[in-house]
Amino acid sequence: MITSPAFAGKRWGVLGLARSGRAVAAALAASGGEVWAWDDNAAARAAHDGALINLNTADIAGLAGVIVSPGVPHTAPIFAAAARHGVPVLGDIELFALARAAMPPVRVVGITGTNGKSTTTALLHHLCAAAGLASAMGGNIGLPIMAASPLPAGGVWVLELSSYQLDITHSLACDVAVLLNLTPDHLERHGSMAGYAAAKSRLFAMQQPGSTAIVGRVAQSVYAVQSGPAETQYIDAVTPPGDQADWPGLQGPHNLENARAAVAAARALGITEAAIAAGLASYQALAHRMEPVGEQRGLLWINDSKATNPDSTAPALTAYPRIHWIAGGRPKLDGGGHADLSAILPQLQNVVHAWLIGEAAPYFAPQISAYVPTSSVGTLSAAVAAVTAAAQPGDTVLFSPAAASFDQYRDFEHRGEAFRSLVAQLQEH
Repeated sequence: MITSPAFAGKRWGVLGLARSGRAVAAALAASGGEVWAWDDNAAARAAHDGALINLNTADIAGLAGVIVSPGVPHTAPIFAAAARHGVPVLGDIELFALARAAMPPVRVVGITGTNGKSTTTALLHHLCAAAGLASAMGGNIGLPIMAASPLPAGGVWVLELSSYQLDITHSLACDVAVLLNLTPDHLERHGSMAGYAAAKSRLFAMQQPGSTAIVGRVAQSVYAVQSGPAETQYIDAVTPPGDQADWPGLQGPHNLENARAAVAAARALGITEAAIAAGLASYQALAHRMEPVGEQRGLLWINDSKATNPDSTAPALTAYPRIHWIAGGRPKLDGGGHADLSAILPQLQNVVHAWLIGEAAPYFAPQISAYVPTSSVGTLSAAVAAVTAAAQPGDTVLFSPAAASFDQYRDFEHRGEAFRSLVAQLQEH
């Protein structure tokens, strides 16, 4: 785990005892700090073996800081209480930033954006490994960062950062910061696109002169994202080495943009062109993100369960020539109760049939059926059966829901695993 003498001899609050909260509490205690921990969930409290203090009602004056889980809204009482007492509210990423002074000299890359964060983070981590650099992923991917082992001198931390995490991060000076894109998301938290863009822009504002900012041109021009004191590079100006046709784990136009961003970051880190080219060719797609899960019944089956909004699904629909598209789940509705598919509708040229499941079907069907044949089939298992009967050998079956999973599944991973299982069962019959 990551420890620091900066945490010793101080009292810290930790609100939220899921994975990241438990890692924070353990790191602070191991550093010699006193920890007051709390979670509103009784089961989470029962699993914690340290001091439990209800931070919602306790006198928190004198705490060195309160570390909250990213999902805790700013309307929670702890924020107002902390403001009254002059206690900083932090996230685990800020705690990592504070610990950095005691670590061996390493470099930090921060990656944010609405879509593509996980793929770009995993790809850059893979490029670092291909170049022989010690590296680790953290933030919104992989192990909680405070539970990770410190890197040796010269290592590279590659951090996926959400707007929620950036909201409660104050001093993370990234050597390389990446903003991939911005489309409407999390507006219930940020209030407006301006608020959402401002949260993302914090990544650049914390940088120092001499560092590198890699920015999607649309995000900067449309939403006035400021790149701070760093040297700015634009993603669409990057030419990767080699040909995308030779990168089996990075198909589709969205993955070309992800690759461009990762290549720009790799070059800023001094990674050679030969290592970058080898890494692009050997990268394997993340689970549930344009993940090939087999060729069954003469069809290529692609699991893109992580595509939980239309903007994430749209580019996937152009990645293969003849697509049977399975979509649906719990739709993300605007204030008027409408599911906005405007990002998807211009991208349906390669779709031969859309198969709709879950609560989204009655919202999606009227829009999609104007462009391609559309069937509402209810469940994922029914969709797989219907596609198997209707598709031609050589077609691609793309499961890219453009909706959340919570109507029928625990999360997008549970949903993607269900899809994998259904595809595997086709081999047994």
